[in-house]
Amino acid sequence: MTKLTVVELKLLVREPGSMFTILLPLFILVIFGSSIPPGDTVLLPMTLAIAVGLVGLYLVPTTLATYRERGILRRLSTTPVRPRNLLIVQLLLQLVLAVTACALLLAVAGTILGAHLPTRVVPVVVAFALGTAAMFAIGLLIAAVAPNGRTANGVGVLLYFPMAFLAGLMQPADKMPVILARIGEYTPLGAFRQTLQDVWAGASPNPLLLGVMAAYAVIISVAAAKFFRWE
Repeated sequence: MTKLTVVELKLLVREPGSMFTILLPLFILVIFGSSIPPGDTVLLPMTLAIAVGLVGLYLVPTTLATYRERGILRRLSTTPVRPRNLLIVQLLLQLVLAVTACALLLAVAGTILGAHLPTRVVPVVVAFALGTAAMFAIGLLIAAVAPNGRTANGVGVLLYFPMAFLAGLMQPADKMPVILARIGEYTPLGAFRQTLQDVWAGASPNPLLLGVMAAYAVIISVAAAKFFRWE
């Protein structure tokens, strides 16, 4: 398991998409953060949601579907290293990547841009855990039904941009039509972004939005497990 983790980590580091996932949200933060007041509670939660969304909808499905397409999962079934172990390692490494991207955003925002950071850690962790679980579940479902890595990539991109728009990641939710903003609040990315924004503003997370993210994570994970194929 350790050797498998090391190998997969090296592959993840070499993957161009990993750098894209880290640098794109950081670029958005730096470009727009330089002109936003230090007390702003909108931009940083938006970029955090962007980072997690990119990992969940782009890297997770593309990587797993590509492994199945190349027969890697099938070949592992004949070795002591079971395919399930590879799946676990991949999800853990993708989680590490998401945490790394978010940690870098927080570090730059706090030290260079002087952005507001929440003082309560637990609500941030809960929001991050549920939001990440929901996005990873969607990625797993895409990987389960996509016939190959290219299709998984395309489906992930096609899902990401409408979800990002409805979630208020392309423009602030208060600038959107009311009906779209209301719908977007109950999408996985929208609930994640809104919960982070509430926490950044010093409020307690909305239990309904926490429940929405948890429901997405559980229901979609069950569907992904049902449809996932090892070969």
